[in-house]
Amino acid sequence: MNQYPSLKLQSLAIGSLPHNNLDDAMNVVKKDFPDIPFFPQLANINKNEDMIIQFLEGLPSFLPSKLENFYIDSESEEFFADLEEFFADFEEIMGNPESEKLEKYAISENFSSSFPKFEQIIRELKPEYAKGQIIGPFTLATSLNDQNGKAAVYDETLKEIIVKLLSLKALWQIKRIKNANPKTTPIIFMDEPSVSQLGTSAYLTISEDEVIFMLKEICTIIRANAGICAIHCCGKCDWTIPIKAGIDIINFDAYAFSQNFSIYAADIEKFLLAGGKIAWGLVPTLNYTALEKITLDDLIKIFEKSVKYLTKKGIDEKLIIDNSLITSSCGAGSLTIDLAEKAMDLVYILSKELKKRF
Repeated sequence: MNQYPSLKLQSLAIGSLPHNNLDDAMNVVKKDFPDIPFFPQLANINKNEDMIIQFLEGLPSFLPSKLENFYIDSESEEFFADLEEFFADFEEIMGNPESEKLEKYAISENFSSSFPKFEQIIRELKPEYAKGQIIGPFTLATSLNDQNGKAAVYDETLKEIIVKLLSLKALWQIKRIKNANPKTTPIIFMDEPSVSQLGTSAYLTISEDEVIFMLKEICTIIRANAGICAIHCCGKCDWTIPIKAGIDIINFDAYAFSQNFSIYAADIEKFLLAGGKIAWGLVPTLNYTALEKITLDDLIKIFEKSVKYLTKKGIDEKLIIDNSLITSSCGAGSLTIDLAEKAMDLVYILSKELKKRF
């Protein structure tokens, strides 16, 4: 089954840009990602656009002064009062996604300078797809602590709040994209770098099933509201985890880890046959030296080599190509503006060239 065949070899961006001028950043979006525009995280304009901080509005007892420590006081009276209201809001919104209560969990302009411009681009271009994003629930749950310094992932209540809050953030984006153009299909990415650490000494007591459950709950809500659910992890990852969670698109650092990715070939083949997509992170935004030197021809060779790792394991080449997208290996927020723009240009040019060849 080939779901969304028009996604074949499309260019797609991952999260952040280093620009300190909003118009310059949005010009990159329009130039290199006209088919799937996105709202960039611009932490050099506002620190609230950090990939974790950006999604904390609406958290029970949310206080901007506590952001630097990613701290929740789960024993305060304020927290319990907020919690009761939060769960009531969630139930109402799940029962009626058009509820006005959803606006309480918006991403305000103080946490995303680019989102209004993103909506404007969707209205202008009327693209078939548009990309939003949230921080992944496991990554957020391992980044936030309670008042005792214990990570939220070890507290069932805090973990549940995080999953529900991020579900609302995803739903809000879907609604705003659809309001900008009803025919645009939202693709919502979960940025999950911490999943690559699962199974290491840092998270030995956390089971795969816990992470799968967290991802699956959000993914189910995205898909139930006519969105496509995607995940980005730029490290080595057990890719059976997002596959079991029902993710539609898996995105990884294909520049560095294509051979490692092929270890999961049997599961990847089933994933592709069921309509899943691979977003190959080929342009090396995590390797500045490589990015400075890399050419289009180099990237084409890397793509062909990456595909061969899977075909050698018995997966049909056409099945892979028909269900492939092209991205950078990670966000570009830590690069210089010139290097970031080179990376985004390369994603777009590589996509165009591969479409010609295949």
